Amino acid sequence: MKRILAILLAAILLLTLATACAEELVDGKFAETRKITVEIFDRSNDGGTDPTNNKFTDYIKAGMLEKHNVEVEFVRVPRWTEVDDMNNLLAAGDAPDVCVTYSYPTIQTYANMGGVLDMNPYLTEYKDQLPNLYALLGDYNIFYNQDPETGTVWAIEALLAERARIGTFVRKDWVEKLGLALPTTIEEFEAMLVAFRDNAELLLGEDASRMVPFSTSYDIGWRNDHMLTSFVPDAATDEELYINGFDDRHLLYPGYKEGVRVLNKWYNMDLIWKDFALYGSGDTTEDNNMKAGFVGAFTHNWDYPYRNGEDSIHANLKRNVGEDAAFVAIECFKNDAGAYRKFLADSIDRKVFLPATNDEPLASMLYLDFISSPEVVKYLQIGDQDINHTVTENGAIATKAAVAPDIQNSGMNIDYTITINGLELFDEELTNKSKALNYAGVEPEYIDIALTTSKNEGRVVAHYNVGAIASEEGVGTSLTEKRDTFLCQAVVASEADFDAIYDAGMEDYLVSGGQDIIDERAEKVSALAK
Repeated sequence: MKRILAILLAAILLLTLATACAEELVDGKFAETRKITVEIFDRSNDGGTDPTNNKFTDYIKAGMLEKHNVEVEFVRVPRWTEVDDMNNLLAAGDAPDVCVTYSYPTIQTYANMGGVLDMNPYLTEYKDQLPNLYALLGDYNIFYNQDPETGTVWAIEALLAERARIGTFVRKDWVEKLGLALPTTIEEFEAMLVAFRDNAELLLGEDASRMVPFSTSYDIGWRNDHMLTSFVPDAATDEELYINGFDDRHLLYPGYKEGVRVLNKWYNMDLIWKDFALYGSGDTTEDNNMKAGFVGAFTHNWDYPYRNGEDSIHANLKRNVGEDAAFVAIECFKNDAGAYRKFLADSIDRKVFLPATNDEPLASMLYLDFISSPEVVKYLQIGDQDINHTVTENGAIATKAAVAPDIQNSGMNIDYTITINGLELFDEELTNKSKALNYAGVEPEYIDIALTTSKNEGRVVAHYNVGAIASEEGVGTSLTEKRDTFLCQAVVASEADFDAIYDAGMEDYLVSGGQDIIDERAEKVSALAK
């Protein structure tokens, strides 16, 4: 079946290329109007706009029609279940013409069944028609996933303009009220959490029973990354980390278990939110606890407390608690070399691909070029002056909290700028000056501290282009679920049961496909050196 699908895919590819060549573009524009569908994440924002029909979609639609004579229709996919939904759309043959996902194994699985177009012919044949795409992403991101043997490119990698990933935040006002200093070691961090626990009445008054010294979620790996990876030996090689790094939560990095043991200890000391494992992706209970002022510390995306304008954790804290209430980023997790090591992201972000059902691949590629142009990126990211942003005396761009119909449903409209994630004003000095002002209502110093600490002493693991890893196909979702489940179980276990539960969970993870991936990666990396 796979061979038949592959033959059909090749025939479709030749036909679409021939059709595209038969109707030449005139100044980048089709003579007859084409139509494409484009995936857009639906974040179900309170007070947001319809992600498929708003001011910014109108801008894109008008621009594509004028520049390329291409009609664009947006198709919503729920953000928090996007991998499952994309699997269903691809399986049913209903995926939009332009798709985006964070899961490359999902793409690889369907590519091997003939369900994804090879983008390489279009990237090479029409390179001259794609100047903005190449200028923004470069060959590194465009051909990041190119198979070294077949030359296929099943997906291009969006540009991650800001490599900062994770930050650890503490209530600065609580620390000051207790006469403490901001922690700089894991021991000081634990002592601070104990102080929060033991002074709940002083800090929260009649809400003392709501005290959460340290909050986390079911996604243990992401939400505790800096502490967990502080147990990874500094001498671990890129090769070792690549082979064991297919799980983006760093689960298989050496030393990881000892970091989870610390969480287990804290849980049994009543330092961690007892209900953390009960709420799944997209639930707002934890955020509401933070906004209400019940949480003392947490680890999350590097800018998490400051996102979403008037609905940010930062803004809500000030309204609900007082002007002095704020989370500030800290560094306190040193590794065995005494470094505040963070594993930063490569310059890659979301994966953009075209399903085999796409009968307008050239129009789709022109779409990717259009949304990669400096003019379009800047408008989508910062919107209209005096509505979405203001210009300061030194020329920096400061965002404003807008309301419908001018609201951005995602920070900097990243759901529309699918080829880039992170502020990019195409002027390095201006971009850097504007970064700290890109969070409406947040004092710039908080952003400066968060950005600096999140990248300090960072490390990017080298990329090994070994081609497709067959053992990763079709197991990504199940391994993720197994990982999250057993990590939660290990954290909430009694200290006496921790090792047995962790080891059993890890064994199940490995026999369910994890070990096969490790072995195949090791074999292919070894072959590169020969």
